[in-house]
Amino acid sequence: MGGFSLWHWLVVLLIVVLVFGTKRLKNVGKDLGEAVKGFKDGVSDDKPAAQLPKDEADAPGAARSEQARDDERTPR
Repeated sequence: MGGFSLWHWLVVLLIVVLVFGTKRLKNVGKDLGEAVKGFKDGVSDDKPAAQLPKDEADAPGAARSEQARDDERTPR
């Protein structure tokens, strides 16, 4: 009633490869790797706003433009 042995895992791996095929498993692995890389890049706060793409720099919470700051300074 213990854990699975190495032979059990090899049989499971063989069945998975037979069912899905190596090409599909390769694509799944590649997609998963890209998703993890994108997640790590998104979580890291090491990038200054100048290096962000234009749509991320304009996102809410990003640094405001000079025009917006000037508009706030002018009395109404």
